[in-house]
Amino acid sequence: MLTKRVIPCLDVHDGKVTRGIQFGRAEEGGLRNVGDPVELAVRYNEQGADEMVFFDITASAHGRATMISVIERTAERCFMPLTVGGGIRTTEDMHAMLHAGADKISINSSALSTPELIGAGAERFGSQCIVVSIDAKKVGPDRWEVFSHGGRKPTGLDAVEWARRACALGAGEIVLNSIDADGTKAGYDLVITRRISEEVGIPVVASGGAGKLSHMADVLLEGKADAVLAASIFHFGEYTVADVKRYLAEQGIAVRLPELLSVRA
Repeated sequence: MLTKRVIPCLDVHDGKVTRGIQFGRAEEGGLRNVGDPVELAVRYNEQGADEMVFFDITASAHGRATMISVIERTAERCFMPLTVGGGIRTTEDMHAMLHAGADKISINSSALSTPELIGAGAERFGSQCIVVSIDAKKVGPDRWEVFSHGGRKPTGLDAVEWARRACALGAGEIVLNSIDADGTKAGYDLVITRRISEEVGIPVVASGGAGKLSHMADVLLEGKADAVLAASIFHFGEYTVADVKRYLAEQGIAVRLPELLSVRA
């Protein structure tokens, strides 16, 4: 049986981890400083995280160099797979991050503007390296629209259709971010997660809305997600990765439970 994954997410702005609500932006004062990304990654690695996701939200040349340094330093100290996204527009950008120590590359707005980037990345590095991140917002009864540019720009694309197309183009995984639920701690969007999970033949990672342990179980069971991604509940010490995994195991959900999970770090 394939185990479900628990994945902390770090939004990195100018070399520091930040956290917002419903895609809050730095220029709007919508971000809260959380700490050093490498130290947080080490903490989650020790807690038994299955993977780690870094999103570079600085979107500048200086920020890119800073992110490469973060990935290099994290890869030296952690053994879990690392995914990095944010501002990646070419296969050369992908190569730079993979060379720094990343295992997967996440693309979002660039995949929307240049869909062939998905296939180009998959051909050069393998589909297992290419993650398409989808920011979806409910815009009407039974309809979720894809937004780009950090959830600010509507695309007119249906979320399920875009997920299906990304899969066909060569994506190896989908990260589904609910704009409505992001940072609210009110639970994942189970409906759109289930629909996309049932439509694509690749893993779907649910993102946005984790506030309680039951939210994690719900999106894995009812939403049929393959993994859960969360930020605030880990960053602010409400739960450890080990807490989440113990709870999921108690609900009969298969997770990786190494010995190190006995440590509540």
